[in-house]
Amino acid sequence: MPKIELHVHLEGAIGPATLLQLARRRRIALPADTEAGLREWYKFEDFEHFVDIYVTCSECLRDPEDFQLALREFAREQARQNIRYSEVHFTIATHVRQGANGGEVGDAIAESLVDIERELGVRVRLIPDIVRNLEPEWADVTLEWALEHRDRGVVALGMAGIESWPANPFREHFAVAKAEGLHHVAHAGEQRGPGSIREVLEIADPERLGHGIRVVEDRELMARLAERGLPFEVCPTSNVALNNVATFAEHPIGELLDAGVRLSINSDDPAMFSTSLSLEYARVGDTLDLEAGALAGLSMAALDHAFLEREERRRLAAEFQREMVELGEEIYGGSFEVQEPQVTCPG
Repeated sequence: MPKIELHVHLEGAIGPATLLQLARRRRIALPADTEAGLREWYKFEDFEHFVDIYVTCSECLRDPEDFQLALREFAREQARQNIRYSEVHFTIATHVRQGANGGEVGDAIAESLVDIERELGVRVRLIPDIVRNLEPEWADVTLEWALEHRDRGVVALGMAGIESWPANPFREHFAVAKAEGLHHVAHAGEQRGPGSIREVLEIADPERLGHGIRVVEDRELMARLAERGLPFEVCPTSNVALNNVATFAEHPIGELLDAGVRLSINSDDPAMFSTSLSLEYARVGDTLDLEAGALAGLSMAALDHAFLEREERRRLAAEFQREMVELGEEIYGGSFEVQEPQVTCPG
């Protein structure tokens, strides 16, 4: 099925083989020197433990060619899954803080994005993230880099990091992004409850909400955001891997759909969580007993939520519809209707 991905981190999508290659190139000692060992290392105690490992992996990206390698391998995997367009979170401040040259990295990435689209037929765009748990001056670096590269692959400013750190220091950064016409998104409601979502809504006024799953703890807020139509970027396996949800079967995605929340399915950090966007769709379909038309509807919803120009969205929508008809005939012997997922949750 043709797909769109809106919430995936470049650093968390580096496959074990590529990470080992980068580590050897940069002479960085990782806790494991085999792919199996890295997968064992990717067992997280909590979000802070995950951040520690994430930063260690980020250290393997130093020179422009490192970022080009990571992007190309990411794009090849997206192409393999028929993911035609991806908006990729990227923590440029972390890399500059570790010694990378932001201008050289930006030039290398811009060059790679053009090559990737020409050679692989997939489009990749970037969302540089402000990291809550870094000093505010690094948010300045992130915003400046995002504005400098908005015509070279950047589509939005984001905010990620440890949710227990306040978002208020970054109010002005998002005000500037909005005034400059740059899209803006933010993580919230993943590690903390509805209060975190309310804070981010007030400070960043995001056009999409990363995760947002703990909104189910506040029915009034969930109903208000559903009525407003604010899209959520939901990453089920990530939530289980980081112990924010006990099991996939207990994930609140069904409650969100039942409440009318607009959402897309995403993989977040697929290499670290041993998942992929295709696998996320399969798991969601199995767990909620969704038919092909409902899964196709989720794919079309992601397209609707993407930061694409109107004509490009129309072109992709027509392509997606045509391919889904062909898939229906190939697999089911007839077409199926693309539809919104209908879920009935107890209570």
